[in-house]
Amino acid sequence: MEWIKALHIVFVIAWMAGLFYLPRLFVYHADAEPGTVQSETFKVMERKLLAMIMRPAMVLSWVFGLILAFYFGLADWQAGWTWIKAIAVIAMTGMHGYFYLLARDFAEDRNRRPARFFRMINEVPTVLMIVIVVFVVVKPF
Repeated sequence: MEWIKALHIVFVIAWMAGLFYLPRLFVYHADAEPGTVQSETFKVMERKLLAMIMRPAMVLSWVFGLILAFYFGLADWQAGWTWIKAIAVIAMTGMHGYFYLLARDFAEDRNRRPARFFRMINEVPTVLMIVIVVFVVVKPF
């Protein structure tokens, strides 16, 4: 079980790093003129971050997390904290999907949002991460 926990933590960290970094790339990409070398470089960075780091890390976070929850029984489904954590993880997965859609808009030169928008949504994964960690560690109810 300790190996599964360690792998879960490693992949959660990798996934979170991507969720923190991708919106920052969007901030700078939003200010780059479509078709420029800078814009094309951001497209490559965003695509590779999603495909090579974030997607595998998300999938493996889920796999090892579900193994911990169901095989090792670490989730107490009678406790409220477990449900809040689960909802926050689902929301985090939703943010991942939303970031994918935003990256697709950038890849197709269809972004119409200002850099400020991306600065604001950059905070959502942080808030979700805080909720997840607090409810897993503190288990307030």
